[in-house]
Amino acid sequence: MTRSHRPGLGAVLFFSVAFMLGAYFTFAAVQGDYGLFRRVEIAAERDALSRDLTQLNAEIAKMENLTLRLSDTYLDLDLLDQQARSILGLIRADEIVIQ
Repeated sequence: MTRSHRPGLGAVLFFSVAFMLGAYFTFAAVQGDYGLFRRVEIAAERDALSRDLTQLNAEIAKMENLTLRLSDTYLDLDLLDQQARSILGLIRADEIVIQ
C-alpha cells in the first residue's frame, strides 16, 4: 500500500496566511505612508523647498540692502533718484522725455 504524501489543511492554511502577511508587509514597505515611494516624494519636496528658501533668502538680502541704502543713516542718492523716477515719474528740468 502506497500512501500519497499530501500536506494537511493546517499546513496549507499556515503557508497561505504567511504568504499573505508577507505580501501585505512588502506592499506597505513600498507603497505605504512611510514606504520607499513616500520617502522619495519627501526628499524631492525637501529639495524643492530648499531651492525656494535659497531664492527667498537672496531676495530678502536684496531688500535689506535697498532698505539700508534708503535709510536715514545711509542715503544712496543714485538709488533715491532711481526710485523717484520709477515710482513718482519725476524727471530733471534739463531732461527731455520721448514717448
